[in-house]
Amino acid sequence: MKGLSVRHSNSVPEKRLMGTSERREHIIQRLRQQGSVQVNDLSDFFGVSTVTIRNDLAFLEKQGIALRAYGGALVCAPVNSVSEPSVEDKSALNTSLKRSIARLAVSLIKPGHRVILDSGTTTYEIARLMRQHQGVIVMTNGINVANALLEAEGVELLMTGGQLRRQSQSFYGDQADQSLLNYHFDMLFLGVDAIDLERGVSTHNQDEARLNRRMCEVAERIIVVTDSTKFSRSSLHKIIDTQRIDMVITDSDIAADSLEGLRKLGIEVLLVSH
Repeated sequence: MKGLSVRHSNSVPEKRLMGTSERREHIIQRLRQQGSVQVNDLSDFFGVSTVTIRNDLAFLEKQGIALRAYGGALVCAPVNSVSEPSVEDKSALNTSLKRSIARLAVSLIKPGHRVILDSGTTTYEIARLMRQHQGVIVMTNGINVANALLEAEGVELLMTGGQLRRQSQSFYGDQADQSLLNYHFDMLFLGVDAIDLERGVSTHNQDEARLNRRMCEVAERIIVVTDSTKFSRSSLHKIIDTQRIDMVITDSDIAADSLEGLRKLGIEVLLVSH
């Protein structure tokens, strides 16, 4: 098994004290880059015990990301584990379906509503269709979403600010969190990377998950907008439990068990056709 080379790595920061989630993110990066990791190397690099590293690998194995082996772990990429594509890649996927979902979502927004649009490609399509709306306040953490609203003169646009994450073209961090605390919103349109009835709604990035949780706290209604491929999947960082969702807008290809499970939880489900 190939070991972890610390001296020649330029993708992991210098040794410093990390939180559990951040450390696991870096372990995942190593697994995807090398295909394998070793417990002793990770213990030395992160400055934690081998017991801690084994717990990390056990957690990643439970998530379907790693397969433990003698002295370390191997990368594992099952169908229910989600890796993060770029915004450009996401934009090229299921575009017509996202626009159908967006049209239905936009029909829910009325004059006087205060709305959060999460970053993402489906929420971008919502923003793109709001150019004729009047008397609406929208806050977003997404650069692409904000750009789509520049010509919507009847929409008052607010940005969270914060630190830019280029992979998702979104802002995050303490400034973004604090900006949300000053407001109360009628609805949040939340784009998701993965949703599982038992594990909840999840995303790839710890900071984005934290900001999404804050969005959920300040919104009266949580509306998930996603295509059916995101169901029965999970990412590393949980946002909220599934039962906290008020509404899901998705497509008619959603699996019957997922649809039934959502409705049993009392979640309103709106379906669009291809």
